[in-house]
Formats: sequence, structure tokens, C-alpha cells
Amino acid sequence: MTAISETPILDVPILDVKGLAKQFSLHEQNEIVPSCSGVNMLAFPGQLAALTGPTGAGKSSVLKCIYRTYLPSEGTISFRKVNGEVVDLARISEQDMLQLRRSELGFVTQFLHCVPRRPAEEVVAEPLILRGMALADAVAQARELLRRLNVPERLWRLPPATFSGGEKQRVNLARGLIAKPRLLLLDEPTASLDKATTGQVIDLLREFKQAGVAMVAIFHDPELVTALADAEYRLAPPQSLTHSTRAPEAMQS
Repeated sequence: MTAISETPILDVPILDVKGLAKQFSLHEQNEIVPSCSGVNMLAFPGQLAALTGPTGAGKSSVLKCIYRTYLPSEGTISFRKVNGEVVDLARISEQDMLQLRRSELGFVTQFLHCVPRRPAEEVVAEPLILRGMALADAVAQARELLRRLNVPERLWRLPPATFSGGEKQRVNLARGLIAKPRLLLLDEPTASLDKATTGQVIDLLREFKQAGVAMVAIFHDPELVTALADAEYRLAPPQSLTHSTRAPEAMQS
């Protein structure tokens, strides 16, 4: 996996979300449906911030607003780039956002989306190729990560469309992790994984924390929050948010 290009400043947040809200307009019903509102949160290098709360509280919407899959309705999303410049992800151009996704942001979504009929090893290698790495070198790193995530070697040259749900999620994880972004977003990354592979993911995320990667994550398993989170932001109807810092003993697995 590629290394972060500069040493992170650990006590300065890489992400500062203030007053974030997302609404959806149902034009035929003449109705506005709130997904999340009033979200304030921070993410620091080398730490994991967990978003928790019941289904429908808007956790995934927060991640999608940060990644700009959703355009926020309100609020600011301040991101500190590797050169120290702070930009508002809610307002920068699509071109600038695309460049940040390629160079500094990563997102492990709930479901794998990729080009049909492309081999799994190339799907995983794609983020490195987009950064300019040679195909052979990128595929070699992809194979290393697929092996670590317990994806059988016989599947590496096959398209993920033929895989089981758990196998697809492991490919999805590998693609999101391979470039070691400065800010990594994770939406229930272990939901379809067995216990052994979940343990491998926990080890990888701990390595990322030690390397200074900032993470914002949604976990379906409260034990993962206890094991990995440095801070917890709880969303609950009616879209209120509470914050707590994890006690050091609570972060031990």
C-alpha cells in the first residue's frame, strides 16, 4: 500500500463538520424529507470517529455528504488538504472534489460498484492506477491485500459479479483501503464478513490509525465501536447528535 506523503499533524482536525443537513424533496408529494440535520463532528489524524444510532438516523447520509455523493443542503465540511489548505467539501467544484477522491479521500461503501467483467485484482488496483502507478505494481499490491483479507487466489482473475456477498465485500474493502487515503470513510465495512476476516479488518484499521489516517465509520456491531473508536457521534431521531470521547480502556479489544 502507498504511504502518506507527509507526516500528519495529529492535534489538528483533518475534518470539521458544522451544521450539516441533508434533505430530499419529494416533488410529486410536495414534501421535504430530512435525512440528517445539525451534525457537528471532528475527525483527527490517527483516530477513528464512529457514527452510531438507529436505522434511519442519517448515518450513511453524513458519509455521502462528506464524500459529496450527496450535495449537502446546509452546513460546512472543512477538509484540511495535505498541503495545509482548508477547503469546504460542500462547495468546491466537482473537478476539485474528483481530484481529492483520487488523492486524499477513500470510501468503503456498503455495496461494491465496479466495471462489469473486470477482474477483482484490477478492481482493487484501480485507485493506485488512478494515482499513476504502473498496472503491474498496482496489481501486485492488490493481490497482497486480497490475500490478507482471505479472498481465495482462484477468484482474483474473476469478475466480482460472480462472488458471494462476503467475497464482494472483501474486494470492496481492499479497493477502499489499498491507497491508504488521508481520510477514510467506512459504511458498515464488516457487515457481510466472517469472524476471521473481521479480525483482519480490525488489524488493518489499527495499522491505519498508527500511520495517521483519519477515519469516520459506521459499524453494525457495537463491539467494533468499543474496539476501534476514539470518539462516538450518536445520531438519533429527530436527527439530534451527541458526542462522547471513548475512554482509553474502552478502546482495548
